[in-house]
Amino acid sequence: MKEKVGKVLSDSPAIRWTALLLLALAMFCSYIFMDILSPIKDLMESTRGWNSDVFGRMQGSETFLNVFVFFLIFAGIILDKIGVRYTALLSGVVMLIGAIIKWYAVSEAFMGSSLETWFTNNLNYIPGFDELGISPFVKDMPASAKLASVGFMIFGCGVEMAGITVSRGIVKWFKGRDMALAMGSEMALARLGVATCMIFSPVFAKMGDKIDVSRSVAFGVVLLMIALIMFIVYFFMDQKLDQQTGEAEEKDDPFKISDLGKILTSQGFWLVALLCVLYYSAIFPFQKYAVNMLQCNLTFTEIPEKSFWATNTVAVIQYIIMLIVAATAFASNFVKKANLRYTMLGISIVSLIIFCYMGYMRQSAETVFAVFPLLAVGITPILGNYVDHKGKAASMLVLGSILLIVCHLTFAFVLPALKGSPTGGFLVAYVTILVLGASFSLVPASLWPCVPKLVDAKIIGSAYAMIFWIQNIGLWLFPLLIGKVLESTNPELIEQVKKGIIEKEQAAISYDYTAPLIMLACLGGAALILGFILKAVDKKKGYGLEEPNIQE
Repeated sequence: MKEKVGKVLSDSPAIRWTALLLLALAMFCSYIFMDILSPIKDLMESTRGWNSDVFGRMQGSETFLNVFVFFLIFAGIILDKIGVRYTALLSGVVMLIGAIIKWYAVSEAFMGSSLETWFTNNLNYIPGFDELGISPFVKDMPASAKLASVGFMIFGCGVEMAGITVSRGIVKWFKGRDMALAMGSEMALARLGVATCMIFSPVFAKMGDKIDVSRSVAFGVVLLMIALIMFIVYFFMDQKLDQQTGEAEEKDDPFKISDLGKILTSQGFWLVALLCVLYYSAIFPFQKYAVNMLQCNLTFTEIPEKSFWATNTVAVIQYIIMLIVAATAFASNFVKKANLRYTMLGISIVSLIIFCYMGYMRQSAETVFAVFPLLAVGITPILGNYVDHKGKAASMLVLGSILLIVCHLTFAFVLPALKGSPTGGFLVAYVTILVLGASFSLVPASLWPCVPKLVDAKIIGSAYAMIFWIQNIGLWLFPLLIGKVLESTNPELIEQVKKGIIEKEQAAISYDYTAPLIMLACLGGAALILGFILKAVDKKKGYGLEEPNIQE
């Protein structure tokens, strides 16, 4: 192994953070595509005939191959074999291929084609999968939803591969430096993709005189092309770094079947893994239905076509204000001068209020939910810093579970009770969504740092692979379950559509979401119980979960 001579690329803060920005922007684009149809569920129902069950199956298909074909494990092996830069390129190509297939599936070009006929007549029964009740397809599922599911499965393989690759890349460039800050920054930028999707996906679908949902997906495809360009630029930076250091890429031990015994016999591992799947299952699947839930529980008034609030210009302005909120809130954590820090916080708060006001004036459910990541962006560094220096990770998990329960029960019972109130419903919705986003910040800040304290350092990579796989089970199952519960608890609405009493467009925004929200609140309740058990086990076995990550 050669000794590195002089300074290398990673020694320069500007170049190091440029590498991070490339990786973060690629994940930002992938997060947008991940939820590209979430804010237009009602349009998918009225224009493509996707009912809630079909919509849920399509959304859950993203993780299908990761769960049932174990692609998540293979992605780790691929990363270990070919390294960060080649895996980044591969993941970018795989995501783009899946996205293009999904775009074609919902486009008008697919409608009436021979391929549509084939999908209509096939994949209605898959031996084994149907008997187990895990088939990604159901009988009478629209052909467009079947092909979209296939594309989303392929995209899901790419995006999971990209996720673990980006984490490895950050370790490579920031090891021995401000790595925690780098990971937090990447996560914060990626989560802004959710808000971006909520604001712009409906804009593209409703652009012009005719509604076309494929335009929204095309927007996501273009962004994934940009993500691939980011990975290509990163490829050359990473290659240059290796040439300068003269070192081969650092590699973790590959996943081994023999590791399973050590991991699966760890009580602490199971508690953290189950907490992870409960947390993520209560939030990510909810995101896919959140806009439709708001459409069903808030009273919206129609904005005149010639009004400023009905133009696409206001969407761009609102997005710029969102970026100001995120940038000032995040940056305020790292400003040492008190006056400047409070000034930035003040700008962030005022901008957030303006953002919410604009969402209210636009009478748009999508822009109401767009506030979801904004509070999280501002407090994630605070929470991470607190756990690093003060500890209390297990206690934070308990707090996060309580907030999760309160938020979903508020959506289930308080929001419907305020339907008809001009401002009350919007105010409660905004506050609850912000708090839900904040509770989600507790997961990366406290849950992930627990894992190295629970398993041997030699099998940490295998432990994370197992946790991600278990997490993906929940991310596959719960979008499907939410759709099924919606269908089964709204029989009168479905019957009225069949009889022609109510139009599809009206039915799509008339669901009763109480049962699915109670189900998600129960996930929070289970997480709360496990959180208390984890605290007890930690106290008994001395894992050190309540201890600071950084020992003074």
